[in-house]
Amino acid sequence: MNQTILTITGSDGTGISGVQADIRLIHELGGMAASVITSITVQNTLGIQEFHDLPASVVRQQVEAIINDLQPQIVKIGLLRRIDVVEALADVLRRYKPRHIIYAPVLNSTKGEQLVSQKVYETIQRELIPLCTIVLAPSDLPIGPRRHGHANQLGSALAYYLSLEEEVGNAMRHAQAYLKQLPADYADGNSRSEELYNQFLDAVEHYFNRYADVAFYAEQLNVSPRYLGQVTRRIVDRSPKAIIDERITTEIASLLSSTNRPLKDIAQRLGFSSQAHLSRFFKKQRGFSPSEYKHNRK
Repeated sequence: MNQTILTITGSDGTGISGVQADIRLIHELGGMAASVITSITVQNTLGIQEFHDLPASVVRQQVEAIINDLQPQIVKIGLLRRIDVVEALADVLRRYKPRHIIYAPVLNSTKGEQLVSQKVYETIQRELIPLCTIVLAPSDLPIGPRRHGHANQLGSALAYYLSLEEEVGNAMRHAQAYLKQLPADYADGNSRSEELYNQFLDAVEHYFNRYADVAFYAEQLNVSPRYLGQVTRRIVDRSPKAIIDERITTEIASLLSSTNRPLKDIAQRLGFSSQAHLSRFFKKQRGFSPSEYKHNRK
């Protein structure tokens, strides 16, 4: 008979990892999942922008509410970012004594960002790990393609097989076998970053001689300037503003090289407030003035 599995970790709005992914995988296996959230994240497929860590009292209340009612015997723990949360959780679990406590460490993001401070992890080692039946390690992951949330998925699958009252070794083997048969893109997000980046380049090509404001392009693409910045940095490691300014600079250089237009006309054509404004902009981008550029081209 299946037993309720309690997952305690952070929220991931994309559903790729975190509590949402735990619930999904456990349900797909046929298990029953309850959850406690430790951190609410502001994130998308491009990464985490902000953390909002819940107070220890709120985490404790969530855990106690589930334990008092559903009495889960399998507890899976992931992201913990506050010392007082670790201590409160350890206190509750020490008193409740579930049959299995699985700790699937969430210490760094897939992009290498540190998610948990050294002091918090020291508290986890001191207060929580001694209570755990299983602490997952990289060596536990089955050999094969690594995907985002891979360790998370292993912990959830392991929790499910333990809920069937399998012995730890058998549960681990079944969990590893289950992960091997998942499709390689099981937890991939449907990021539109490549498509959006190309749309941004098209918009720049169309409007660069009239608009240099990132907010204008973000509005045309129906995204926030912040998200547009995430996309361009992921694709080419440059800000949207740098891309826009480079296109404008290239056009100025082209006009200086191929026409005898007065600088005042070029400034007006490209939307600069004055000839001086264009000169300052060009010198900042290229390191020399338009007149110096024309002289060097001779």
